[in-house]
Amino acid sequence: MLPRFYREYDRGALPRILKTVSGEDASDTGAFSFGTVITLELQVPRRLGAAAVVLRLCRDGHESHDTPLTFVSCDRGVDIYRTTLDTRELCGGEDCGLFFYHLLFVRGYDTLFTSSENNFDFCLTEREGAPFSLLVYQADFAPPAWFAGGTMYHIFVDRFCKGEGYAPLRHGATLDPDWEGGIPQFAPYPGAPLANDRFFGGNLWGIIEQLDYLKSLGVTVLYLSPVFEAASNHKYDTGDYTRVDVAFGGEEAFALLIKQAKERGIRVILDGVFNHTGDDSRYFNRYGHYDTLGAYQSPDSPYAAWYTFRRFPEEYDSWWGIDILPRLNSHLPEIRAYLAGRDGIAASRVKQGVAGWRLDVADELSDAFLDDLRGSLHAAADEQPLIIGEVWENAAYKMAYGRRRRYLLGGQLDSVMNYPLRNGLIAFLRDGNAEALYRVLTELYCTYPRPVCHSLMNVLGTHDTERILTVLGDDRVGDDRSNAALSVARLAPWQREMAIQKLISAFTILYTVYGVPSVFYGDEAGMEGHRDPFCRRPYPWGREERVLVETVRFLGELRRTHPSLAKGAFRVIHHSARAIAYERVLGDDHLVIASNMGEEAFTLTLTGRWKRLTPKKETAVRSPIMVKPGQTVILQEVRA
Repeated sequence: MLPRFYREYDRGALPRILKTVSGEDASDTGAFSFGTVITLELQVPRRLGAAAVVLRLCRDGHESHDTPLTFVSCDRGVDIYRTTLDTRELCGGEDCGLFFYHLLFVRGYDTLFTSSENNFDFCLTEREGAPFSLLVYQADFAPPAWFAGGTMYHIFVDRFCKGEGYAPLRHGATLDPDWEGGIPQFAPYPGAPLANDRFFGGNLWGIIEQLDYLKSLGVTVLYLSPVFEAASNHKYDTGDYTRVDVAFGGEEAFALLIKQAKERGIRVILDGVFNHTGDDSRYFNRYGHYDTLGAYQSPDSPYAAWYTFRRFPEEYDSWWGIDILPRLNSHLPEIRAYLAGRDGIAASRVKQGVAGWRLDVADELSDAFLDDLRGSLHAAADEQPLIIGEVWENAAYKMAYGRRRRYLLGGQLDSVMNYPLRNGLIAFLRDGNAEALYRVLTELYCTYPRPVCHSLMNVLGTHDTERILTVLGDDRVGDDRSNAALSVARLAPWQREMAIQKLISAFTILYTVYGVPSVFYGDEAGMEGHRDPFCRRPYPWGREERVLVETVRFLGELRRTHPSLAKGAFRVIHHSARAIAYERVLGDDHLVIASNMGEEAFTLTLTGRWKRLTPKKETAVRSPIMVKPGQTVILQEVRA
């Protein structure tokens, strides 16, 4: 299949680029398993005036090399050029790698270069522009098969549900009794010191009590914010990796949650905060609350080398300069053994029944740590565990601290959080920018290994972002309002009504593009909230926005019953300034999703017989199909 959309250098003169593997079309693929042989074919109209075509390819960080393509034939004014790329030869003795390339069209008077911003569409320029990429991943790399096609639910434990069970607060902490109207603690300004020692009382017992609700939403994977012992309510300041915090119900509640979730077909993954600890921890022990000799207390501490002191003990490396979060040296063998080793913290919880880990600030973790972690988790698990990294950009190209990361080459992560999709969805749903969403969808699909595409953690919001309903309803999100003002900010009724309709479209797209949808607790209930900590309010039990809950429930069932949403092919079949449509296809299961954020209706012409799917009924429709302004529709082909 040829690229459907492209920018024309000269109408009728733009070449066509095809990639095939064993005779099968792979033109929309930019990542291949090691050992694959790729045939690259260019169909070049003679009007372009090209006398030769050259492939200019370089391995990341190396010099480029030019290889002329072989002229094959001419067919009705179109010259055919071909070459083959053997990934074994490209990798030169290694089993993976990242490559970049341009195609050069040599003419008698100049040379034109391909330039592509999304690894799919391209234009021709007089100088080298953005290159295409080619990622070769290890032949045995594949994320867990059980993840694709599922639905994830992300819980901030202290704010989801207060359950009946033993869960005493830590000494010095306080309980806010106003679950329905309480405002989380906030600093005078973003980044100012904050104790985070006021709790609302959510715990693991409460999650257990709501497992049937989660199952009714179609949830198959439960992702918990950190649960290990820590001083704060968010627990990203780990005090002791070996113990589940008693304020959340301790080891007893944790074990019961794993057991009862499994009985309902729900797997549990944990938040791995392995880049830093709290300063109030058994490892650093700044305040002497633990019975260990912490790194802050003495250079003779067994944990002294775990941290980097510039001037002992007051000046040390910490995460983003926040001194209550001293940074661990994750490259050290002893830390890797303790956290990521065969008998380490992460592997021990997998042996207990945890299905995997989401890695906080994965960019901060060393390659050696990630390599060890993957090996130890695979050795510990009866069923392949899941490893997701917190990466905010395109993970195939990610640079961190001056180094290209190799997250998706096969030896480290299974997947990443899909923040680029969130950005594209907001641009489309709030601003009507369909081009932004199209660019994100094509770039990732044409860059990542296809198994990773089907396993992306697709998010609309997390504990680190504004609530999606607030983003869609308040055009002042991200302005310079004070924390005090944001703590009481709410959408006006008309803003909320508009945002709810946009959020229905957001959920529909989130659940039907490639990847796994992840719902941040309460988004399905219509929760509002600006930046952290206001996105972390308690769940509004009994006050949910029912239309959103029913939408999410419908979409969860849709994913369960349509295999095309798990591993089906993805293709954009229409995009304009303010509308987009795409299809998912696997065997006889064929869905088309069309969304219109413009002010006028657009029509979609489809062949065959179709029906529209909604939470309440299925309705037969005829092509051409009109999609009204503000509407997102799901269509299923009716097979004879």
